[in-house]
Order: sequence, then C-alpha cells, then structure tokens
Amino acid sequence: MKINAAPMQKANFQSANKRSGGYLLRAKLRKGTVSLLRGLLMFGLCFMIIQPLLMRLGTSLMEEKDLYDTTIVLLPRNPTLDNFRHVFNLTEFPTSMINTLWTSLLVSVCQVVSCTLVAYGFARYEFPLKKFWFACVIAIIVIPPQTISTALYTFFANFDFLGIVKALNGGKTINVRGSVWPYTIMSLTCMGLKNGLYIFMLRQYFRGVPKSLEEAAYIDGCNTFHTFVKIMLPDAVPIILSCFLFAFVWQWTDLFYSRNFLSSMPIFSVKMSTMVSSMAYYFSTEAGGKPIVIASARSQQLVSIAVLICSTPLIILYCFTQRTFVKSLAMTGTKM
Repeated sequence: MKINAAPMQKANFQSANKRSGGYLLRAKLRKGTVSLLRGLLMFGLCFMIIQPLLMRLGTSLMEEKDLYDTTIVLLPRNPTLDNFRHVFNLTEFPTSMINTLWTSLLVSVCQVVSCTLVAYGFARYEFPLKKFWFACVIAIIVIPPQTISTALYTFFANFDFLGIVKALNGGKTINVRGSVWPYTIMSLTCMGLKNGLYIFMLRQYFRGVPKSLEEAAYIDGCNTFHTFVKIMLPDAVPIILSCFLFAFVWQWTDLFYSRNFLSSMPIFSVKMSTMVSSMAYYFSTEAGGKPIVIASARSQQLVSIAVLICSTPLIILYCFTQRTFVKSLAMTGTKM
C-alpha cells in the first residue's frame, strides 16, 4: 500500500511556516525569484551567443533571391546546399582544412612543450637576470607581433643557425619561408603566437605547487628530470591542456603568421580572408567567362558560410574539453 507523501509534506511546511511567522514562505519565494531571474539571464546570454550561429546557418541554406526577400528572417523559402559547394571551391576545401589541422596540431604541441619547460624553470629555479628574462616574457604578451614582422621576414628569408647553414651550403643562407619550419622554430624557442601568455599561466600554476612534493621525490632518489616528469607533469595536465586549446584555437584562425610563412600552402583562414576578391573570377568562370558583378549580400552570405565551417570544429572541440578547460582556469586563478 503506497502512501502519498505530498499532502504530509505540504502540511508540515504550512505548520513550520506558521511557527516561523511566515519566514519559510518568504525565503522560498525569494529563492524561487532568484532562480527565475538567473535562468532568464542565462537564457539571454546563451541566446546572444547562439543567435548569430543560427542566423548564419539559416542564411547558408538560402538561394540568392531569398536574401532580398524581407519576409524571410531565418528559415529559407528555397533551401539549397549549393552555397557550400561554392565555398568549398573558393577555399580549396578539404585540402586547406587538412593543412590547417596538422599545422595547428604541430604548432600547438611545440608551443606547449617549450612553454612548459620554460615556465617550470621560472617557477622553481634561480638564475642570473631572472626578473629581466621574465620581463621579456611579459613583453612578448604586450608587444604585437606586427612590430617585428620585417625582422622575421629577413631572418627566415636568409636563415642561418650559428653559421652551420652557410658552412653546409657553400657560404649561402637558405630561404625557409613558405614552409612550416618558421612556425616550428618560433614555437620551440617560445617566440610563437601568444607564447608569453602560456608561460605566464604555467608559471603561476607551478609556483602554487608545494615544494615539499619535489623534496620528497629528491629524498626517494629522483633527479630533477624524473621529478618534473613523474611528479609535476601529471598534476599539471589540466593547465597544459588549457594552454594547448588556446594555442590550437589561435593557430586555427591565425592570419598574420600564415600569410607571412605559409603563402605557398593553402590554409583555410587565409583562403577565407581572400574569398571576396576571388568571387568575381570564380563565378565568371562558372558562367563560361561572362563578367559577373557579385552583390554585397551574396558575398557576405558565402563569407558567413566559411566562418560557420571554420567555427564548427572549434565548437565541437570545446564541447568535449570544456570541463577540463574550466577546471584548469579555476585552479590557475586560485594559485596566483
């Protein structure tokens, strides 16, 4: 025989509320109001983030005549997937996407490895001019890379390492621009995109780890390298993953270094930035060589589709890693 507990709980609440002079009811109403307001606020914030994506998705399925129909807001009257074919051709998809993927992975891994080692050194060891070198790390964060673009161009266009390249190449330097080598060299030497930020984040984390853990490892017979690998790195996985995600996302959408060093390799972000200038030639070729004027709404529609394609892998990546990402940032914040 089942007993309905709801009336009993309601009667208990009413009696308790009467004994408290109505305080329990007021507290419950206050809590419900706060929860409702919080829910409305979160819904509004989520809608502000999702609404542009929904608009781009709806626009991507419209024919060109639907763009000029004022009665159409989100859902197309004449849905089509032909727009995606045009974007794929204009951006050399999937070649550009594959190049972007492996380049971003390579650069991100190199940045995380080098920045982790440097950050651990700043956090745990004393060496000459330590404050000066850390000020240089901060300068990497503050100074935009565009200020050294000429120096970077000259250095990699006439690349030589301690005279070794000249000695092996008959006294001549080599031009490594147009390859992935400039990216790799800069990432391994902590001069890549946003490397100063990663060093700062990792340094703050390592400074918050108790030194007693390392001292215990030294007593047990571990040397410096084994202590770093077996004690420090396993606990630092969340913050290292966050730095990797930052590096991957920024590299995925980078234009500055991609244009300077990978001009001979199709990269999706670069192709996306040049879509508008190449649309007239592309559509005139499709029309048999007839000159075509591309309307602004049409060009913006195709650019929106390219942005949607570029953002989709990042959104999927964040959905799988957001818990670790948020946890690592919270841990880093408490250890500052």
